[in-house]
Amino acid sequence: MTTQNSSGAAPVLRIREMTLRFGGLVAVNDLSMDIAGGSITGLIGPNGAGKTTVFNVVTGFYKPTKGVVEFMGQPLTGLPPHRVCAAGLSRTFQNIRLFQNETVLQNVMIGSYVRQKGAWWQTLFAFPAAVREEREIRERSLELLGHLGLAGQADAVSSSLPYGAQRRLEIARALATQPKFLLLDEPAAGMNPQESEELLNFIRRLRDEFDLTILLIEHDMKVVMGVCEDIWVLDRGLLIANGTPSEIRANPQVIEAYLGQTAPRSEVSLKKEAAHA
Repeated sequence: MTTQNSSGAAPVLRIREMTLRFGGLVAVNDLSMDIAGGSITGLIGPNGAGKTTVFNVVTGFYKPTKGVVEFMGQPLTGLPPHRVCAAGLSRTFQNIRLFQNETVLQNVMIGSYVRQKGAWWQTLFAFPAAVREEREIRERSLELLGHLGLAGQADAVSSSLPYGAQRRLEIARALATQPKFLLLDEPAAGMNPQESEELLNFIRRLRDEFDLTILLIEHDMKVVMGVCEDIWVLDRGLLIANGTPSEIRANPQVIEAYLGQTAPRSEVSLKKEAAHA
């Protein structure tokens, strides 16, 4: 199967022959894929397909058994998460991971520290350069909260926010690292239909306003078909399809992976589910 993204645009993220084994279990098997710069790309598949495992390898939480990950020509394979983040990739998680006892503003400021120039201890001793940098981080964090509609809750404890606002806060913290590439793991999880609809425009706005490339895992097909320009499909760790939303919607292998052996008779159901995107 070709590894070229369906848009034909130059890739910024390249994965080659990625394999990850946990003992006798092969979570990802010989995966190769290209993600085009400036794109909104989907990574989908049934539960247990290996999607989050791919995210964990790309972002340094797992080291692959075999294979190579490159971002803008720079090898990432084997780097720890903080160095992957410093290289320009940031992510959110399927289960929201905020600093629950810290304020909304503090959560975003923590994300900014990956770009901090001075040593952390210089702030404790009020070095002028460190104090100035801390003030700049605070100002940028407040501006970022304003962009995401959270400025009014800057001093609230993050755990007190409604679910949807916590999702946006996690994205704000990821953006505070000044990424070039953003990985979103099930951003619509737990959202009602209206919130999922609003998420489509939100993701597009993120891409355009922050000049990002976005890769997202999502089970909500209306979100995937509505916002993604290119889609990759995994099933049991194997890449089974890549294409535009219309191509993926009609792909027999994809339909079978989601619906099982009755897929040919159920194809219209998948098409209807995605047609409203």
